[in-house]
Amino acid sequence: ARFFTGALAVVVAVFGIGWGVLTLQMPAAAEPIAYPAHPVNEPIGVAKGLAPGRVVWVHDPDITDWVGPGSGQYWWQHINQSVANQMLSQALRSYANASTDDAAWDAIFRNYNGGAPYDSSQKIAIKINLTTSNAGSGTANIDTNYNWVPGGGLNYDAIGESPQLMHALLDQLVNQAGVPQANITIGDPTGLWINELYVPLHNDFPNVVYLDNYGQQGRTRADFSSVRMYWSTSEANGKQEDYVPNYFAQADYMINLAILKTHDRNGITLTAKNHFGSMLRTPVAQLRGVSGNWLELHHLLPSAPSASEPYVPAMGNYRPLVDLNGNKNLGGKTVLYLVDGFFGGKNWNSTPSTWAMTPFNGDWPSSLFLSMDQVAIDSVGFDFLSQQWPDQALVNEGVQDYLHEMALADNPPSGTCYDPENDQTCQSSMGVHEHWNNPIDKQYTRNLGTGDGIELMYINPQQTPTPTPVPPTATPTHTPTNTPTNTPVPPTDTPVPPTALTHRCRRPT
Repeated sequence: ARFFTGALAVVVAVFGIGWGVLTLQMPAAAEPIAYPAHPVNEPIGVAKGLAPGRVVWVHDPDITDWVGPGSGQYWWQHINQSVANQMLSQALRSYANASTDDAAWDAIFRNYNGGAPYDSSQKIAIKINLTTSNAGSGTANIDTNYNWVPGGGLNYDAIGESPQLMHALLDQLVNQAGVPQANITIGDPTGLWINELYVPLHNDFPNVVYLDNYGQQGRTRADFSSVRMYWSTSEANGKQEDYVPNYFAQADYMINLAILKTHDRNGITLTAKNHFGSMLRTPVAQLRGVSGNWLELHHLLPSAPSASEPYVPAMGNYRPLVDLNGNKNLGGKTVLYLVDGFFGGKNWNSTPSTWAMTPFNGDWPSSLFLSMDQVAIDSVGFDFLSQQWPDQALVNEGVQDYLHEMALADNPPSGTCYDPENDQTCQSSMGVHEHWNNPIDKQYTRNLGTGDGIELMYINPQQTPTPTPVPPTATPTHTPTNTPTNTPVPPTDTPVPPTALTHRCRRPT
């Protein structure tokens, strides 16, 4: 980015990941709870993907030239399409250690399919994040022509999905991976395809299915399928049943495209929480303005904007994100995870600010993250967000709980048997979780050659030489232990005995 303004964020230059000595003023919200820094470079879980545990990070400051909030400029008009195309191409090739984009896609699909290539009859659904144009409780942020009308805590500076990155992804799928436009669905069942995002995509890809909550003016309306979703907690007993949205249930594959954001309820909102928009009804149990008796998911998250609301701040608790992302029709179909970090944003309404941490140094992050390991990419996202907006990312230890529950889903600290299909089969590990060694070097165990955790592959086209990719392997060199040796104690007055982390998984009663 060549032009920018905005206050620099607080930098937490700590070697562990914890609240430490921060004293940050928060609104009338859940109080911060101090906790010991989590250990660095001690991975838990089993790395996934063609290159197990690999997260590619492409950083190119030329992608953005937005002056910033309050400038009168629209952020979505200040992203370079050509650079977005190049960044996604570089991410794909680097991840797969491939010389061409089509070879990268072929390697990714074959790894996911156990050796079989993509078949052009197969359908792909792309879950994006349209929170800043959310249909929500029935009060929409659009006019009758689908133009964006911010309100309810939103303004034109609120960062959403970059249309240039979505365009680059559609171009890759159609022209490199060989996916027919009609076999691609992209959208958010709880959101709305505002013209600012829809028009540049539809102009070039008119046969793609653009899924949203209303389904008007060329968009396709999301509705429930007959495929049940289950919650692995007794709190769901007697609640209204959840169903997978129709186009997601029909898809053969999913791609999860999230935004680099923090959140006042979950601390961070990345690929895992992106699926809160994959239920059609909202997390607060509403569907198109009508309240229902569905499980209230916000009350199972680690924080809250109001201290009077229920929330669960400690480690070792049931987390609905594990069920959502373990569901075979959502996370179970996902072939690729992407995080749009061109700007990033604070809280659900995605308020942007320039980033102080290296290598951004007061500029926009101008970054794209890509992986086949969901836990790994969210773990990397957490490490970045904890430096930019620690008042939310580090509000309490429970922010990291879903990462531990997902990494250790076969024997999670909560003892939950995560069974999102209710087929009497508990989840296996969903990926690898780890913290980098420090926020300057940003190295994980595969970078250091000391373990089978995360590998963060940094690509900056403006630097030479470019990093030499480590050849990917189809499987980890060995399987990490299921139970970490240094799992942090949940933040309670009385330490939890070690046996609390090794008991058998339990089913909800």
